[in-house]
Amino acid sequence: MRTEVARWGNSLALRLPRPIADQTGFAEGTPVEIEVEDGRIVIRPAMPRYALDDLLAGITADNLPDESFDDEPRGQELL
Repeated sequence: MRTEVARWGNSLALRLPRPIADQTGFAEGTPVEIEVEDGRIVIRPAMPRYALDDLLAGITADNLPDESFDDEPRGQELL
């Protein structure tokens, strides 16, 4: 499938034709990583980035793990 690069402000933009977007699952606002590998542009979905403070803020009394701890030997451990 052929398309062309367009100007977007001081940058260049590439439109993804609908069939390509459908096949890749890309939609408006999808975060992506762009790299150059062996002279080719490679576009991949970006992996989510988490901040520890955000993860800790999501802990509630309802999703807090049980505090039980079973430390009995299970095999041939030397204690």
